[in-house]
Amino acid sequence: MKNKNSSKLFEEAKKYIPGGVNSPVRAFKSVGGNPRFIKRAKGAYLIDEDNNKYVDMINSWGPMILGHAFGPIENEVKKATKSSFSFGAPTEKEVRMAKLICDLVPSVEMVRMVNSGTEATMSAIRLARAYTVKDKIIKFEGCYHGHGDAFLISAGSGALSMGHPDSPGVTQSTANDTLTAPYNNKEALSELITKNKGKIAGLILEPVVGNMGCVLPETGYLEFIREICTKEKIVLIFDEVMTGFRLALGGAQERFGVTPDLTTMGKIIGGGMPVGAYGGKKELMEMVSPSGPMYQAGTLSGNPIAMSAGLEMLKQLKNHPEIYKNLDEAGQEIAYGIKAALNELELNYTVNQIGSMYSLFFTDQTVTDYDKAKTCDTQTFGKYFNFMLEKGIYLAPSQFESLFISTRIDKKLIKKILKANFQSLYELKAQK
Repeated sequence: MKNKNSSKLFEEAKKYIPGGVNSPVRAFKSVGGNPRFIKRAKGAYLIDEDNNKYVDMINSWGPMILGHAFGPIENEVKKATKSSFSFGAPTEKEVRMAKLICDLVPSVEMVRMVNSGTEATMSAIRLARAYTVKDKIIKFEGCYHGHGDAFLISAGSGALSMGHPDSPGVTQSTANDTLTAPYNNKEALSELITKNKGKIAGLILEPVVGNMGCVLPETGYLEFIREICTKEKIVLIFDEVMTGFRLALGGAQERFGVTPDLTTMGKIIGGGMPVGAYGGKKELMEMVSPSGPMYQAGTLSGNPIAMSAGLEMLKQLKNHPEIYKNLDEAGQEIAYGIKAALNELELNYTVNQIGSMYSLFFTDQTVTDYDKAKTCDTQTFGKYFNFMLEKGIYLAPSQFESLFISTRIDKKLIKKILKANFQSLYELKAQK
């Protein structure tokens, strides 16, 4: 495929933007080559500046669950822009959005809109500390909750790809208040809590991890975490920025039947617009200013354009429950097809999948945690990524990212994806 225009833009971008991109994983550093600069998207497809067309398996890292430029959402955004882009004042749409989220998400009795998933998670841990009057937070190795200082301790996603899981600029005092535990390990978590008894304000985790690839909780693990947090009076925070409204209408907490104290959201609730939210029990949320003493604010929070897109997105998902059944079936079909190709080619790699999230890990290990994810052969993944790209399939340019399916991935496209996958794996094997 041609790459002239994207290459030219990348060279120009590097003069003015650090690394030429505004989010590190976009730079293609972990897969080689230059990033594709996208000029438009529609349905299941991305079109780059060289007019190459790709089946999109990232969907803007999750939010485009109904595909790109979905008509009803597009129409609501167009209507909203006629009334101005921002007011810096309350709007009726914020109230409707808050009510809808509270109706749909099991744990949420009150919600505060913000501008990104990172802002939501930063606010949630501050609230946990304010509510408990304790300092320490537990996160899990390989889980990524945005670029807040407290989270860049054993981080996943772009930090893993770049080879810097702990970022310079994070102070030692901040690191001292962030405790880390291996995901899916009950014993290690119990020991960590025992050693810091009475000092832990909150525990934050991705109920299904998306930032070291798609990693599922083992049976009973989320229930165990809920039980120990209740016992030790630790605020349990589910980071559902990725899984919220994707794995079920009520998110992973609905799918697994485990209710956290606080939930962070983003991505899908904005229909592709920059947005985030955090919410939970009323007694916690009333600690937030102006109801309570914990300060958090944002000029663009509840932006009317984002609210318009998000409201229509959530209404579509609510009114069409068959969406989740269809996404589950598509995810299962893709995962089964990849596993069948691996078996036929006698390649011992690992596939994790739940609903419309999945990852192909280039390791023979069963990937249940950060250490297992790190056993992946990232060079082989990079080759696979580029083979798939040349065949018109746009994957996440990192081994340590989940893929996200949209409703626009139909049976015909699944066949195309699986055909490209088989050919790419065949080419990989031929090179060895």
